Amino acid sequence: MNAKHIYYRTYQKVMKFSVNFLDWTPPKLLKGAGAIKELPELVKSQGINNVLVVTDKGLMGLHLLDSLFEGLEKAGVKYSVFDSVQPNPTIYNVEDALKMYKENNCQGIIAFGGGSPMDCAKVTGARVVKPNQSAPDMRGVLKILKKLPPFFAVPTTAGTGSECTIAAVISNPDTHEKNSIMDPVLRPKYAVLDPELTVGLPPHITSTTGMDALTHAVEAFIGKSNTKQTEDDALIATKLVFENIEDAYNDGKNIKARENMLVASYHAGLAFTRAYVGYVHAIAHNLGGMYNIPHGLANAVILPYVLDYFGESAYSRLAILADVAGVSGQAQGEREKAKNFIAAIRDLNAKMGIPDKFDQIKDEDIQLIAERALMEGNPLYPVPKIMDLEDCKAIIKKLQK
Repeated sequence: MNAKHIYYRTYQKVMKFSVNFLDWTPPKLLKGAGAIKELPELVKSQGINNVLVVTDKGLMGLHLLDSLFEGLEKAGVKYSVFDSVQPNPTIYNVEDALKMYKENNCQGIIAFGGGSPMDCAKVTGARVVKPNQSAPDMRGVLKILKKLPPFFAVPTTAGTGSECTIAAVISNPDTHEKNSIMDPVLRPKYAVLDPELTVGLPPHITSTTGMDALTHAVEAFIGKSNTKQTEDDALIATKLVFENIEDAYNDGKNIKARENMLVASYHAGLAFTRAYVGYVHAIAHNLGGMYNIPHGLANAVILPYVLDYFGESAYSRLAILADVAGVSGQAQGEREKAKNFIAAIRDLNAKMGIPDKFDQIKDEDIQLIAERALMEGNPLYPVPKIMDLEDCKAIIKKLQK
């Protein structure tokens, strides 16, 4: 192990110890079909009379928020709607949402949607309490450290786990970079897991967001910063994804499968927000920043390649996941089980029409993507095996169609 790697591992051990002193209280949950109808009274009970709802135009067009709006009106809660969140939310989305929050004298925020509205809403809340600190200034760990306005999260996809994480990712379209922001204050205080809101998800969104949840669980579990709780959450999530994702993909109206995927995403979020992710996310964030590749799709495609790279350093942990997922087959040893697990991920992707490579990646971009990915990943992510620049470039090269 060289000096740089020793520094990374030391940093990770210090971080693992330090986070024990942070507040890891999970959000209070409203769960089950129709749970969204309970949210307006919950908002009102917190003494809030005026909220900003952060969402996107697609969800508005599907009228998914109608019951929420009706409930807020009935409860006597005023609301303003910011629906201009882009698929990879930008620093400009955040500033526009902040302006609306201030102009309408809002007292709290409801994030309604997938990871993009959630991330935009989180950083908007951070900007409310840190008016002199831009989103790029918040990049990294523990740069906010100030309580956000009351925050309610309503996921409409089963993937990001953003309703329970301390992370947000905001793009800078000028530099094609993604700013990863991590601080416990970003974790929503309340979350609504209502499977009825996910019934209309197209199959390709169901599949890629579901594989996003699996990536969270896998990267958290194989990393070196687990607690007993994060391990349990990752195992629950992995089992639920393997048991339900194809049913949700093939039959979008299967409420039980939809609910189980929401629960899987939530537990995966609880796992990775404390145990961290790894190089899959680091590469995915930067492919997203460079080419606008949706985050869930990027994770789904990249995951098996990075697990191949980890090899023996991850076999023992992947073998446990293989057993939990029910994909060990006849394998006896850890190596075989681990390889079966990686093969099962590739098989899931293929069954759901997820490609195994990208045609957007240009040769001339690989160096910069790899440099940015490692800038994100090292020293923060406690991965099984530390990746150097040539390793990262080689993996990105394999992702090229």
